[in-house]
Amino acid sequence: MRAVVCREWGTPEDLTIDDLPEPDLTEGGVRIAVKACGVNFADTLMITGEYQTRPPFPFSPGLEVSGDVLEVAQGISHVKPGDRVMAMTSWGGYAEQVMAPGEAVYKVPDGMDYISAAAFPVVYGTSHIGLKEKLDLKAGEVLLVLGAAGGVGLTAVELGKKMGATVIATAGGQDKLAVAKKYGADHLIDHNEEDIRARVKQFTDGRGADCVYDPVGGPAFDASLRAIVQRGRILIVGFASGTIPQVPANILLVKNISLIGYFWGAHRKLDPELIQSSFDELLNWYAAGELKPHVSHTFDLSETANAMRVLKSRKSTGKVVLTTETRYPKDPSM
Repeated sequence: MRAVVCREWGTPEDLTIDDLPEPDLTEGGVRIAVKACGVNFADTLMITGEYQTRPPFPFSPGLEVSGDVLEVAQGISHVKPGDRVMAMTSWGGYAEQVMAPGEAVYKVPDGMDYISAAAFPVVYGTSHIGLKEKLDLKAGEVLLVLGAAGGVGLTAVELGKKMGATVIATAGGQDKLAVAKKYGADHLIDHNEEDIRARVKQFTDGRGADCVYDPVGGPAFDASLRAIVQRGRILIVGFASGTIPQVPANILLVKNISLIGYFWGAHRKLDPELIQSSFDELLNWYAAGELKPHVSHTFDLSETANAMRVLKSRKSTGKVVLTTETRYPKDPSM
């Protein structure tokens, strides 16, 4: 089988495409013929050794896949060979086959294509639990979403609007803001040209945002501290800007702000029941036509370096997806 292989910490250009043996079935596992794999910012960190998880060499990156079940271990009954599924993995998804833990494999709803399925688990799972359980977002509150055209940011806009919030979206450039608006944002801020604090105050008649969803860090986080109400809540999802904020604790104290750290991937072990109930609700919403995954770029597995470059350079909106079958459309600009 074809697989993208990382043999030492390095850049996307250091990855190779190798012909490897098919994976053996493991206890509690499901072997999947991969049709598509989501590309995540975490993958770009994993190959440099900067991610929370550091797999042993050699390994393939890839945290989420879609495809067809080939084989299931004894005791697995919720999926069977031939089922169309999406799955989460600790790594290994950039390959034509992967082993996934049975509890992290979900049947794909009717009408969901493989590309949408591969784009679904990480970003929707992250935003759903983040908004509902961590931020405790309530209908009628004002939600400020930083990096609102990216993978998790765009799903936070979509889900926040569904949960009844007024959504203020920040992104870099009018093209990206147009995507956020399409997914439900009520107000738009171009962080390249506009002052986030001033615009949030303008949109809220001087009050500020109740909640902040931050996958970005850097200067946008600093601005959000000054754009939030007394007793507001900020959810730290990631640092796509490359800058980890040094939080001025005096502002947290004076404004009674709750700052919440959130690593969704850890909840697969910390609270698997929460992950399961989250996916049950999300997939029901998708089946009802209430969610629409946004994929701006697709690449063949052999073009992994290009896919990662597009993601890291912020040329994408929503998700970037790798495919193992050349019949899928490629990004026409590449």
